[in-house]
Amino acid sequence: MTAMITRYIFILRAAGLALAIALVPAAAVADAPALRTATVEYREVEQTYVAEGVIEAVKQSTVAAQISGRVVAVNFDVGDRVRKGQVIVRIDPAEVNQVYAASQAQIAQAEAALRNAQAQFERTHRLVEQKFMSAAAMDKAQADYQAAKAQLAVAEAGGGQAAATRGYATVTAPYSGVVSARHVELGEMAVPGKPLMTGFDPGELRVTANMPQRELDAVRKLVSASVEFPALNKRVQASKLSILPAADAQTHTTQVRLDLPPGIAGLYPGMFARAYFAVGRVKKLLIPATAVARRSEVAGAYVVGENGAIRFRQLRLGEMAGDAEVEVLAGVAPGEKVALDPVAALAALKRGGK
Repeated sequence: MTAMITRYIFILRAAGLALAIALVPAAAVADAPALRTATVEYREVEQTYVAEGVIEAVKQSTVAAQISGRVVAVNFDVGDRVRKGQVIVRIDPAEVNQVYAASQAQIAQAEAALRNAQAQFERTHRLVEQKFMSAAAMDKAQADYQAAKAQLAVAEAGGGQAAATRGYATVTAPYSGVVSARHVELGEMAVPGKPLMTGFDPGELRVTANMPQRELDAVRKLVSASVEFPALNKRVQASKLSILPAADAQTHTTQVRLDLPPGIAGLYPGMFARAYFAVGRVKKLLIPATAVARRSEVAGAYVVGENGAIRFRQLRLGEMAGDAEVEVLAGVAPGEKVALDPVAALAALKRGGK
């Protein structure tokens, strides 16, 4: 009697387990219709040539010293923003001040000599009119007067040069921008030509890329191109495209410049970028970029079958097709459906597997 009861309980438990297993696909089917899906299909898109490039500033310069002297002030450091005309470095002006003072003394001396020569010329002119002096004396007085005027002009030119040199002790920013490098420390000796600071204007950036000559004919017909910044996960349209009229003698490539629109945060010279040039049209197998799920270095998508079954499929991806779609090289077939929300698909898959 006890054995029969035990056998009956075992049969009931087995039947309950079978019922629970049978309910798993039903849950998955019930959850699947709630997922938004997109159909994998071939579509004609722009065929692009991709070139690796680097960001550079349109305005980038290194400010150097124009006089000798000890550096007495360094007002900015790397990363600081500087407005046009702000003082970035000061050099001890003691030496140039002495040169300026000497030039002012020479001007005063030349002015005194000119007044004396003018007075002598006027006296000689009156005496010649009264027949008390010869014409030769008149010629000499006039020559002395002209020489004094010329000497004053030379002194004034030297004074202007000394004043300009005196101004070089205060080094100002030629335009508003950001300091990218500082080449001098407080107390160091500055000499003409020594770099002081390097800066750039972040409001005017461009991307430079080298292209093979066989692609130039197609690129010349383009109005613009797009640029991708992998570090920022961003892609923008270039505002201007220009091809330099020269080629590299070693690589036989030509540099192409793509001006960037202003206001893109996070960009600075030296960053890596990719330039996309639309050189034709081609059919590609596409899925929405939002359907791609990334697990570490593996890319995939959740494929939803006709019966509602959800499966994760590893993909081999190609290039982006615009901003919203990506090319699939392997992993899915045309006509299959992929979940647009990988997180919701994973949640539905887990609920179905309970």
